[in-house]
Amino acid sequence: MPKITVPPLPVSCLFGMIKPSGPTSMSLLNDLQPLLSKSRLFEQPSGSLPQRKKKRSKKVGDVKLGQGGTLDPLADGVLVLGVGQGTKKLTEFLDCTKEYSTTCLLGCETDSYDSEGARVRVAPWKHVTKDKVVEALSQFKGEIQQTPPIFSALKMDGKPLYEYARNGIPLPRPIEPRTVTVHSLELVEWRGSDHSFSWPEKALTEDQKKAMEVAIRGIDKTATIKDEPEPAVQDAERPTAFVIKMRVSGGTYVRSLVHDLAHALGSAGHVVTLTRSRQGRFVLDPTEDGDQACVPWSVFEKGLADPGSADEEGWTEWEREVLQHMQVI
Repeated sequence: MPKITVPPLPVSCLFGMIKPSGPTSMSLLNDLQPLLSKSRLFEQPSGSLPQRKKKRSKKVGDVKLGQGGTLDPLADGVLVLGVGQGTKKLTEFLDCTKEYSTTCLLGCETDSYDSEGARVRVAPWKHVTKDKVVEALSQFKGEIQQTPPIFSALKMDGKPLYEYARNGIPLPRPIEPRTVTVHSLELVEWRGSDHSFSWPEKALTEDQKKAMEVAIRGIDKTATIKDEPEPAVQDAERPTAFVIKMRVSGGTYVRSLVHDLAHALGSAGHVVTLTRSRQGRFVLDPTEDGDQACVPWSVFEKGLADPGSADEEGWTEWEREVLQHMQVI
């Protein structure tokens, strides 16, 4: 096993972790906290810790740990973590260039714009072809305006947008669009009906749809939410799905791009898979100068279950992985 050069301890650093789909980003950090805090890589010497305010829940001895831009539970891929003084560098990863690949399932849109939400409406999808998708993608390249979903935690006049939608309160003004840059956008896989995805079973009730209509009509008097089912669909027939890959600026809503693309195709759609393959210099597959590979969550998961024996240099498997992938601050 190659010898590792170890910086002065304890270490402050940045490193990328490969998040799995399912858990929240924060739950994984909470799981990591005790593992990192017990490691001599990060453990503070006894008596060197400043006094912490009582209102903070962090225990004396816990390392400072943060993330540079969360991923939704559905999403997997690159999650940049900062330890110690590395947490002060995390803001640069909110505005950095990012890459994603995502699967769009046509024919249905949801309140969250992804498969975790409830069905809002269905729409025809059989008319959408591979060539039409390729053609429509050109509308979303370069500098574009994006409007965040109404079912989001963004606030308007002190109230989250989702409260307007859920309670039937008219929006006082249009949701402010954001300017983002889509550096590249391409169709990488046409799945057609060859997949196992399906629309969410959960759907908005008629009362919930009416409440959402009232909220939207605060800015669009003619807004309606109406199902337009695809005629003559076989019971076993699955709606069209396809995968797109993009390199975008910070602040880009991938789910909104998929939602808007489906509308441009004369259909409806939502995200069923989402992978972040790049966050700044941290990537799943290093291909460019300066790219930094990431540590799979499974490495930490194994260390949490059983750290195992230390090697001849005194490091466990997960510690060696971090040492090989971290950037010292």
